[in-house]
Amino acid sequence: MARSRETHPSSTTQRQLRVGELVRHALSDLLAREAVHDPVIAAHTITVPEVRMSADLRLATIYVMPLGGRDQAEIVAALERNNKFLRGEIARQINLKFAPQLRFRIDERFDEAERIERLLRSPEVARDLGPKKDEK
Repeated sequence: MARSRETHPSSTTQRQLRVGELVRHALSDLLAREAVHDPVIAAHTITVPEVRMSADLRLATIYVMPLGGRDQAEIVAALERNNKFLRGEIARQINLKFAPQLRFRIDERFDEAERIERLLRSPEVARDLGPKKDEK
């Protein structure tokens, strides 16, 4: 049996994007309503910036980020513990032939953006980007 592969964002279809947004909204709603009875999840504010769907819509890779970036591993573990409940609730909210399997990941785009921002502010880069002596 072939494994589902994550799609590259540039090859994502409109249907994948639409279903990903439906899953994202359904999960965000569940988290906002505190429908998941788990002390780790209840103790954190969790954002869901993106959901990527596989081409066959059977796998949803859900990117999450706890507010403040604390306890990331514990958050993912708590979401995985509650995977069956979340999958059932999401399936009830959105109308698909199959309820997608849920896979949780930490969204690392914020860390990458911060790293790039630090690089751009570094003295070495500022020196290289400054006016050249012969341009004055």
